[in-house]
Amino acid sequence: MDLHRPSVRLCAEGTQLEFEGRVEEARQRFAEAWNCATGAYEKCIAAHYVGHLAQTPEALLFWHGTALEQASQADPALVESFLPSLYVNLGYAHEQNGDKASATRYYDLAASLGLVHQGESA
Repeated sequence: MDLHRPSVRLCAEGTQLEFEGRVEEARQRFAEAWNCATGAYEKCIAAHYVGHLAQTPEALLFWHGTALEQASQADPALVESFLPSLYVNLGYAHEQNGDKASATRYYDLAASLGLVHQGESA
């Protein structure tokens, strides 16, 4: 990830805050990242991190769906290595919302790219 981009740098800061147990501050950084993100690549990353700490199943699904939508609009070379993680997270979001069929579909997409989910649906 390109830490020279302000939104990406904010996501890195948020990750550090989360690691330190400062989850609310991490959520704030991720929200700031979303608000300052420019272009699909940055929005993809920011949405992924906002979704990571989403507090409801609905928000989880919204943000991970947004991350994948933005990834589909970004330069494929920038998001290619990120796709397996996006698929697993979107699968998990569908699982948390009770949609096992969609969860399995996204877990299978992730597995086809080399990331096998070890959760209940996989």
